[in-house]
Amino acid sequence: MIHSHDEVSSRRGLLSIPGSAFWQFRLLQCGIAALLIVMTAAGHVCGDEPEAEPASAQGQLEPGKVITRTYQFQAAAKEMQYALYLPKTYDGTKSFPLIVALHGLGSNPWQVINYPGLTAQAEQHGYIVVAPMGYNERGWYGSRGTGGGRGDDPQNLGELSEQDVMNVLRIVREDLQIDGDRIFLYGHSMGGGGSLHLAMKYPEIWAGMTLIAPAIWTGQERLKNARQIPAFIVQGDKDRLVSVKMVRDWVRRMQELKMDVDYREIAGGGHLLVAWQEFDAIFEFYNKRKRDKPTVAPAAPPVADDKASP
Repeated sequence: MIHSHDEVSSRRGLLSIPGSAFWQFRLLQCGIAALLIVMTAAGHVCGDEPEAEPASAQGQLEPGKVITRTYQFQAAAKEMQYALYLPKTYDGTKSFPLIVALHGLGSNPWQVINYPGLTAQAEQHGYIVVAPMGYNERGWYGSRGTGGGRGDDPQNLGELSEQDVMNVLRIVREDLQIDGDRIFLYGHSMGGGGSLHLAMKYPEIWAGMTLIAPAIWTGQERLKNARQIPAFIVQGDKDRLVSVKMVRDWVRRMQELKMDVDYREIAGGGHLLVAWQEFDAIFEFYNKRKRDKPTVAPAAPPVADDKASP
């Protein structure tokens, strides 16, 4: 059965994107890139946002700038890049909270870390932000299973996408002074669904999660695993790619589990701009929360066999 572009199965939590909506989505992704270029340029003029550095394989730490670092993902036989932002006050003498930011379908780490206001708020409140690739632009971070994508994608794309995130998290925790009780997820669209998946699979790690227009491809059975993780959720009621009805259903289930959930439904909001409209509230949410002990046995994280580049 073919669903209309705004229909989602709330029972299964599946996002349904037919052909016309798919191309609308791809146009949105192109729009993100163009809009961020314009807004980043404006930020440089006004001094509002830290400057984004071009991609570099060296990955030297430079507080106050978005930099690119790499590591060798041996299981995938591939060098992976990720984006990193350190506040100017970071000098390695004390621990800082960390935000793991997951990009949407067709996007990349540099787009999500340059969402307007993200690094400015991280600077103001003293947060490190890291944005993994998730293997490629369509890996889904394991939220759609361990299988492959299309074309030349590996058969275990989902597995590699999830492991890339966990590898980057491990490397950052080893290389930097991170407050282990204040590690947060932030994800938009595909990244929102991925954030929820990682929260439910590794609940012992996270102090909170932010899900923006989350593209969710899983059922609600595992949500109890993450019941102790605070959730900040933003959804536009005019989003043509992720159904507001589906998101409301997930929020309702969170409330039934007595989770700490802050739900912001944006009147007239679509799929894109909502991603950065609530950063003030998101950081206030993070500031008040720390990791709680999980109530269920956590899943074992993937065994990392990867080596970070200097």
